[in-house]
This record gives sequence, structure tokens and C-alpha cells, in this order.
Amino acid sequence: MSKFSQFNFGDKKALVRVDFNVPLNENFQITDDTRMRAAIPTIQKVLQDGGSVILMSHFGRPKDGPDKKYSLIHLVPHLQKLLGDEPEVFFSADCIGEAAAHAAALLQKGDVLLLENLRFHKEEEKGDMGFAEQLSTLGDVYINDAFGTAHRAHASTAIVADFFDADKKMFGLLMEGEVSSAEKVLLKSEKPFTAIIGGAKVSDKILIIENLLEKATDIIIGGGMAYTFWKAQGKDIGNSLCEDDRLGLASSLLEMAKAKGVNIHLPIDSTIADKFAADANISNCNSGEIPAGWMGLDIGIQARTDFSEVILRSKTILWNGPMGVFEMEKFQAGTKTIAEAVAAATQKGAFSLVGGGDSVAAVNQFGFNDKVSYVSTGGGAMLEFFEGKELPGIAAINK
Repeated sequence: MSKFSQFNFGDKKALVRVDFNVPLNENFQITDDTRMRAAIPTIQKVLQDGGSVILMSHFGRPKDGPDKKYSLIHLVPHLQKLLGDEPEVFFSADCIGEAAAHAAALLQKGDVLLLENLRFHKEEEKGDMGFAEQLSTLGDVYINDAFGTAHRAHASTAIVADFFDADKKMFGLLMEGEVSSAEKVLLKSEKPFTAIIGGAKVSDKILIIENLLEKATDIIIGGGMAYTFWKAQGKDIGNSLCEDDRLGLASSLLEMAKAKGVNIHLPIDSTIADKFAADANISNCNSGEIPAGWMGLDIGIQARTDFSEVILRSKTILWNGPMGVFEMEKFQAGTKTIAEAVAAATQKGAFSLVGGGDSVAAVNQFGFNDKVSYVSTGGGAMLEFFEGKELPGIAAINK
């Protein structure tokens, strides 16, 4: 059993770092509450044990101190709705100082307190020791349940843990799930292991591809970055996205893969368009024979079949990045086909992890989020984990 599940929070005040950095519309209404819902099981376990919960989170990027636009007070009604009539959700107008200390002191068991935006204080992002110590005085135990910020060495994600004994700091259920899923893919993957890497730029994914060359049997490359690989082999890519300064790198990654016996799969054909627009004229052609003035905006018909076959024979699957401009209907067939293949492989017993903002948005949009093994909430953190970096938020709990 996990440390969190075994711990009895009766009569304890749990200081919980959550990731409530959710999108709001102009009326301060939440347009996607995924991150808030993900934290509810951790909160409920503490309350069921007879403890109370003090939640802290960052929100947006406020420039100079408090700003109504970035106040977490806008989240209180929805948090109350997610938790039901009981417990009552209280709000503190600051995350440190007298207001926070007073609000925390008044908490009864079963109560929930949401602190004001951590980033209203510059010390949060600086990882300031004094600020972290002030936060630590609010709770008896510290729980990090914010995987999305685990790659940041901020006061509330890494430094505050130093003020709690080893048995009084732990991951919450969300963080545990994220870490164990990522470790299952990176450290305990069953072969064949297929990594599906998409997105616009090779430069954003160099480290993850290099690290996966040590672990994966197959790497599928889609999205805009595929055209840099095609051009590196002397092919015609028309007006497709290309990083000309990364052509040498793309060539060397292909050579490294060959030397290590890793199969790199590039899309043999593409859905091409005469402009980057929803109303563009489209056609299908070989990815290395795209006419001048046209650009590849999705993987093609044959590539969808090829990629699906690779995915369906896999035992472990990591998906990071879409296959095309899936936000436009004409260019979403590739990403949707990949989502279907990943879901089908999972059904057959493969372990599948989807991570990274755009691929998570895609599986949600196409309704496959409950048909894969795990959908990660942490875009940047997940990326750095798969690049082989140590994440401060994880190291702070483990040390």
C-alpha cells in the first residue's frame, strides 16, 4: 500500500499543494475543471479520516502582486460543488501572514481552506526558504498532489517539504498515479514499447527522443516535426513546417536509431493543404513529394494504417503530441486514428500513457480518455520526466 493510503489523517491539518491552474472565461467561469476533479480523491481521503485540508495553488502569471483577475476566489463555488454540501470551503485572502494563520487555526475537522494564489508573492517562484517556512506552519503534514508543477523548484512544490519530517510528507493519490504510470513506461516497460511523438518542432522533443532511443523498440513521429526528418533525407516537403537549423540533428537521430535497432516510423504520406486554414483545399500525397506552395497538415491515409499496425502489436505505449492540426476538422483524422489504435491496443492488454497538453486535449475531444490506461495532467513535468531529468517536486518528497 502507498504511504498516503496507509496514513491516518485524523485530527491532522493537511497542507496540500494542488494544481488549480484552470482556464477561466471572461466571466470567471471555469471552462475545463479536469485538474480540480483530479485532486478530489486526495482531499476526500483526508476528510474521511477526520482531518482538515488546506489547499494551495498557483494560478496564471500575475506580474505585480495581487490581481483580482488571478484570484483563486473565483474557484471557490466550483470547488464547493465538486465536494458537495459538506464540507464547507473557506477562503483565505492571503497564503501567508496573519490572514492565512488565522483561517488555518479556525479549521475544524472536515473543513477545507483554499489559500489565495501563491504567485501573488514573488518568493514562490524564487523558491524562497522563508516563504516556504511560513507556508509550512499552516499544516501538520505536507502532501504534494500537483504533478503539473513537479518540474519547478518553487517554494510550495519543492522547498516547503524540507520543513516536514520524512513521515509527514508524501504524494497525494494523483501524484502517486502519475509517478507510478510514468515509471511503469520508462523503467518497467514491456516490449514492444512504442513511443508516439508528435507536435510542431523537433527542437522541443530532442531530449525525449534521445532518451527513448535507449528504451523504446519503435518511435512513431508525426505532426509538423516529421517534415524536418523528411527534408533531412533530401525529400521535397513544399511549404511544410521545417526547422532548417535542425536538419543535421534529424539525420543523426535517424542514424542513432538505426545503430540501436530502434524502428523510427515517419508518415509515408500526408494530408496536404494549399494554405493553413480551415477552408483550405486538401489532397493526399507522399510526404517526400509535396508540391511547392502546399504543406503537410496531417498524416496521410497510408500512414494512419501503418502507424495503427505498429501500435496494435505494442505492449507499452507512450503518446506525446498530435499527428496534425487536429483543432481543424479537415486535419484531425490522423490524430483520431492514433487515439482509436491506442484505445484498441489498451483493450488488448497494452499499458498506455498519454501525456502532454495537446495529446491529452485530443483524447478528451475524441472521447478516448477512459479507454487508455492513464492520462497525465502534467505536460511540462511529464516531458521532463521522459527526458530523464530529476523533478524537484518528486525529489523533495523522496529525500
